[in-house]
Amino acid sequence: MRSVPDDMHGFGERPHYEPRELDNIFEKIVTDFLRKKYGYVEFPISTGDLTTLIEVYVADLDQYADLSGYGTNVEGATVFARSGKPKVLISALAHKFENRLRITLAHEFGHVHLHAYLFGLLDRQMQLGASKQNANAIACRSDTIVSARKVDWREWQAGYASGAMLMPKSHLQRVVGEVQRRQGIFGAVAATSHNGQLLIESVVENFTVSRDAARVRLSVLNFLGQEAAASSLFS
Repeated sequence: MRSVPDDMHGFGERPHYEPRELDNIFEKIVTDFLRKKYGYVEFPISTGDLTTLIEVYVADLDQYADLSGYGTNVEGATVFARSGKPKVLISALAHKFENRLRITLAHEFGHVHLHAYLFGLLDRQMQLGASKQNANAIACRSDTIVSARKVDWREWQAGYASGAMLMPKSHLQRVVGEVQRRQGIFGAVAATSHNGQLLIESVVENFTVSRDAARVRLSVLNFLGQEAAASSLFS
Protein backbone atom coordinates (compact mmCIF):
# COMPACT_ATOMS: atom_id res chain seq x y z
CA MET A 1 0.00 0.00 0.00
CA ARG A 2 1.13 3.53 -0.70
CA SER A 3 -0.48 6.89 -0.06
CA VAL A 4 -1.65 9.05 -2.95
CA PRO A 5 -3.51 12.39 -3.03
CA ASP A 6 -7.24 12.18 -2.38
CA ASP A 7 -9.16 14.60 -4.56
CA MET A 8 -12.56 13.06 -3.86
CA HIS A 9 -13.29 12.90 -0.13
CA GLY A 10 -11.05 15.50 1.46
CA PHE A 11 -8.70 13.21 3.36
CA GLY A 12 -5.62 14.83 1.86
CA GLU A 13 -4.13 11.41 1.18
CA ARG A 14 -5.77 8.06 0.63
CA PRO A 15 -4.48 4.49 0.39
CA HIS A 16 -3.67 2.96 -2.98
CA TYR A 17 -3.67 -0.84 -3.11
CA GLU A 18 -2.58 -3.11 -5.88
CA PRO A 19 -5.13 -5.89 -6.47
CA ARG A 20 -2.61 -8.54 -5.37
CA GLU A 21 -2.24 -6.74 -2.02
CA LEU A 22 -5.98 -6.86 -1.41
CA ASP A 23 -6.07 -10.52 -2.42
CA ASN A 24 -3.35 -11.35 0.09
CA ILE A 25 -4.80 -9.25 2.92
CA PHE A 26 -8.32 -10.63 2.81
CA GLU A 27 -7.44 -14.21 2.02
CA LYS A 28 -5.17 -14.22 5.07
CA ILE A 29 -7.86 -12.73 7.30
CA VAL A 30 -10.52 -15.26 6.38
CA THR A 31 -8.26 -18.32 6.25
CA ASP A 32 -6.62 -17.46 9.57
CA PHE A 33 -10.08 -17.15 11.11
CA LEU A 34 -11.27 -20.49 9.75
CA ARG A 35 -8.06 -22.28 10.69
CA LYS A 36 -8.20 -20.93 14.24
CA LYS A 37 -11.85 -21.94 14.65
CA TYR A 38 -11.85 -25.33 12.92
CA GLY A 39 -8.22 -26.31 12.47
CA TYR A 40 -8.65 -26.36 8.68
CA VAL A 41 -9.80 -24.09 5.85
CA GLU A 42 -12.80 -24.91 3.72
CA PHE A 43 -15.01 -22.81 1.48
CA PRO A 44 -17.61 -21.49 1.23
CA ILE A 45 -17.33 -19.68 4.51
CA SER A 46 -20.74 -19.88 6.16
CA THR A 47 -22.81 -16.76 6.66
CA GLY A 48 -22.67 -17.37 10.40
CA ASP A 49 -18.89 -17.52 10.40
CA LEU A 50 -18.71 -14.43 8.20
CA THR A 51 -20.85 -12.59 10.73
CA THR A 52 -18.73 -13.82 13.66
CA LEU A 53 -15.53 -12.70 11.93
CA ILE A 54 -16.89 -9.21 11.32
CA GLU A 55 -18.09 -8.87 14.92
CA VAL A 56 -14.48 -9.21 16.10
CA TYR A 57 -13.56 -6.03 14.25
CA VAL A 58 -16.56 -3.80 14.98
CA ALA A 59 -18.23 -2.20 17.99
CA ASP A 60 -21.65 -3.25 16.75
CA LEU A 61 -23.19 -5.12 13.82
CA ASP A 62 -26.84 -4.20 13.27
CA GLN A 63 -28.22 -6.46 10.56
CA TYR A 64 -31.70 -4.90 10.42
CA ALA A 65 -30.90 -1.20 10.50
CA ASP A 66 -33.07 1.57 9.07
CA LEU A 67 -30.79 3.10 6.45
CA SER A 68 -33.37 5.37 4.82
CA GLY A 69 -31.58 8.39 6.25
CA TYR A 70 -28.60 7.65 4.02
CA GLY A 71 -30.58 7.79 0.76
CA THR A 72 -32.30 5.38 -1.58
CA ASN A 73 -31.12 1.83 -2.33
CA VAL A 74 -28.61 1.83 0.54
CA GLU A 75 -28.09 -1.73 1.74
CA GLY A 76 -25.08 -1.29 3.98
CA ALA A 77 -23.23 1.42 5.87
CA THR A 78 -20.13 1.68 8.03
CA VAL A 79 -20.08 4.34 10.72
CA PHE A 80 -16.61 5.34 11.88
CA ALA A 81 -15.33 6.86 15.10
CA ARG A 82 -12.11 8.78 15.68
CA SER A 83 -11.44 6.38 18.55
CA GLY A 84 -12.73 2.86 18.96
CA LYS A 85 -14.14 0.40 16.48
CA PRO A 86 -16.60 1.32 13.74
CA LYS A 87 -20.19 0.12 13.51
CA VAL A 88 -21.64 -1.79 10.58
CA LEU A 89 -25.28 -1.38 9.61
CA ILE A 90 -27.08 -3.72 7.22
CA SER A 91 -30.50 -2.98 5.76
CA ALA A 92 -33.30 -5.52 5.86
CA LEU A 93 -33.26 -5.25 2.04
CA ALA A 94 -29.95 -7.13 1.99
CA HIS A 95 -31.64 -10.11 3.67
CA LYS A 96 -33.91 -10.74 0.69
CA PHE A 97 -31.31 -13.13 -0.72
CA GLU A 98 -28.55 -14.84 1.27
CA ASN A 99 -25.96 -14.19 -1.42
CA ARG A 100 -26.80 -10.48 -1.31
CA LEU A 101 -26.42 -10.46 2.44
CA ARG A 102 -23.06 -12.20 2.23
CA ILE A 103 -21.59 -9.80 -0.31
CA THR A 104 -22.94 -6.79 1.64
CA LEU A 105 -21.41 -8.03 4.89
CA ALA A 106 -18.06 -8.65 3.20
CA HIS A 107 -18.20 -5.27 1.45
CA GLU A 108 -18.73 -3.40 4.72
CA PHE A 109 -15.92 -5.39 6.30
CA GLY A 110 -13.72 -4.10 3.48
CA HIS A 111 -14.51 -0.55 4.59
CA VAL A 112 -13.86 -1.44 8.22
CA HIS A 113 -10.46 -2.97 7.58
CA LEU A 114 -9.20 -0.59 4.90
CA HIS A 115 -10.64 2.78 5.84
CA ALA A 116 -11.15 3.03 9.61
CA TYR A 117 -7.67 4.45 10.13
CA LEU A 118 -8.46 7.41 7.87
CA PHE A 119 -11.11 8.61 10.28
CA GLY A 120 -8.84 7.95 13.23
CA LEU A 121 -6.28 10.34 11.76
CA LEU A 122 -8.71 13.21 11.37
CA ASP A 123 -8.42 16.20 13.66
CA ARG A 124 -12.05 17.08 12.98
CA GLN A 125 -15.10 15.45 11.48
CA MET A 126 -15.08 15.24 7.71
CA GLN A 127 -18.20 15.92 5.71
CA LEU A 128 -18.51 12.65 3.79
CA GLY A 129 -22.26 12.37 3.52
CA ALA A 130 -25.16 14.48 2.42
CA SER A 131 -25.75 15.79 5.94
CA LYS A 132 -23.93 16.35 9.20
CA GLN A 133 -25.74 13.32 10.59
CA ASN A 134 -23.90 11.08 8.12
CA ALA A 135 -20.52 12.84 8.25
CA ASN A 136 -18.51 9.85 9.48
CA ALA A 137 -20.32 7.14 7.56
CA ILE A 138 -19.83 5.41 4.24
CA ALA A 139 -23.20 4.41 2.82
CA CYS A 140 -23.20 1.73 0.12
CA ARG A 141 -25.88 1.48 -2.52
CA SER A 142 -26.97 -1.76 -4.10
CA ASP A 143 -25.53 -0.81 -7.50
CA THR A 144 -21.96 -0.32 -6.18
CA ILE A 145 -21.59 -3.12 -3.63
CA VAL A 146 -20.58 -5.78 -6.17
CA SER A 147 -18.95 -3.85 -8.99
CA ALA A 148 -17.93 -0.24 -8.38
CA ARG A 149 -15.78 1.28 -11.12
CA LYS A 150 -14.67 4.90 -11.38
CA VAL A 151 -17.37 6.20 -9.08
CA ASP A 152 -15.47 6.04 -5.80
CA TRP A 153 -12.08 4.65 -4.78
CA ARG A 154 -13.48 3.60 -1.39
CA GLU A 155 -16.24 1.58 -3.02
CA TRP A 156 -13.83 -0.03 -5.49
CA GLN A 157 -11.52 -1.13 -2.68
CA ALA A 158 -14.37 -2.47 -0.53
CA GLY A 159 -15.89 -4.22 -3.55
CA TYR A 160 -12.59 -5.90 -4.40
CA ALA A 161 -12.12 -6.83 -0.75
CA SER A 162 -15.53 -8.53 -0.62
CA GLY A 163 -14.62 -10.71 -3.59
CA ALA A 164 -11.22 -11.54 -2.13
CA MET A 165 -12.84 -12.49 1.16
CA LEU A 166 -15.66 -14.68 -0.14
CA MET A 167 -13.71 -16.09 -3.11
CA PRO A 168 -10.03 -16.08 -2.06
CA LYS A 169 -7.73 -16.11 -5.05
CA SER A 170 -5.75 -19.28 -4.35
CA HIS A 171 -8.91 -21.26 -3.58
CA LEU A 172 -10.73 -19.88 -6.61
CA GLN A 173 -7.76 -20.71 -8.83
CA ARG A 174 -8.04 -24.36 -7.82
CA VAL A 175 -11.75 -24.45 -8.58
CA VAL A 176 -11.29 -22.70 -11.91
CA GLY A 177 -8.30 -24.87 -12.77
CA GLU A 178 -10.40 -28.01 -12.54
CA VAL A 179 -12.91 -26.61 -15.04
CA GLN A 180 -10.15 -25.39 -17.33
CA ARG A 181 -8.47 -28.78 -17.42
CA ARG A 182 -11.74 -30.60 -17.97
CA GLN A 183 -12.82 -28.27 -20.78
CA GLY A 184 -9.40 -27.67 -22.30
CA ILE A 185 -9.59 -23.93 -21.61
CA PHE A 186 -6.48 -21.87 -22.24
CA GLY A 187 -6.56 -18.20 -21.31
CA ALA A 188 -9.54 -15.95 -20.72
CA VAL A 189 -12.93 -16.79 -22.20
CA ALA A 190 -15.99 -14.63 -22.80
CA ALA A 191 -18.45 -14.54 -19.92
CA THR A 192 -21.32 -15.31 -22.29
CA SER A 193 -19.62 -18.35 -23.83
CA HIS A 194 -20.39 -21.93 -22.79
CA ASN A 195 -17.07 -22.24 -20.99
CA GLY A 196 -17.52 -18.84 -19.38
CA GLN A 197 -20.87 -19.92 -18.01
CA LEU A 198 -19.31 -23.14 -16.68
CA LEU A 199 -16.68 -21.10 -14.83
CA ILE A 200 -19.31 -18.81 -13.33
CA GLU A 201 -21.50 -21.70 -12.21
CA SER A 202 -18.55 -23.47 -10.64
CA VAL A 203 -17.66 -20.40 -8.57
CA VAL A 204 -21.30 -19.89 -7.57
CA GLU A 205 -21.55 -23.48 -6.33
CA ASN A 206 -18.21 -23.58 -4.53
CA PHE A 207 -18.34 -20.19 -2.81
CA THR A 208 -22.08 -19.49 -2.33
CA VAL A 209 -22.11 -16.19 -4.16
CA SER A 210 -24.36 -14.69 -6.81
CA ARG A 211 -23.70 -15.11 -10.50
CA ASP A 212 -22.96 -11.40 -10.72
CA ALA A 213 -20.37 -11.56 -7.94
CA ALA A 214 -18.78 -14.65 -9.52
CA ARG A 215 -18.63 -12.98 -12.93
CA VAL A 216 -16.99 -9.83 -11.54
CA ARG A 217 -14.43 -11.82 -9.54
CA LEU A 218 -13.53 -14.02 -12.52
CA SER A 219 -13.23 -10.93 -14.70
CA VAL A 220 -10.89 -8.98 -12.43
CA LEU A 221 -8.70 -12.07 -12.10
CA ASN A 222 -8.63 -12.34 -15.91
CA PHE A 223 -10.36 -15.71 -16.20
CA LEU A 224 -13.10 -14.00 -18.16
CA GLY A 225 -12.29 -11.66 -21.01
CA GLN A 226 -15.07 -9.17 -20.33
CA GLU A 227 -14.57 -6.41 -17.73
CA ALA A 228 -10.95 -7.46 -17.16
CA ALA A 229 -9.93 -3.79 -17.14
CA ALA A 230 -11.92 -3.24 -13.93
CA SER A 231 -9.04 -4.67 -11.90
CA SER A 232 -6.91 -1.60 -12.61
CA LEU A 233 -9.46 1.04 -11.67
CA PHE A 234 -9.23 2.94 -8.39
CA SER A 235 -6.88 0.49 -6.70
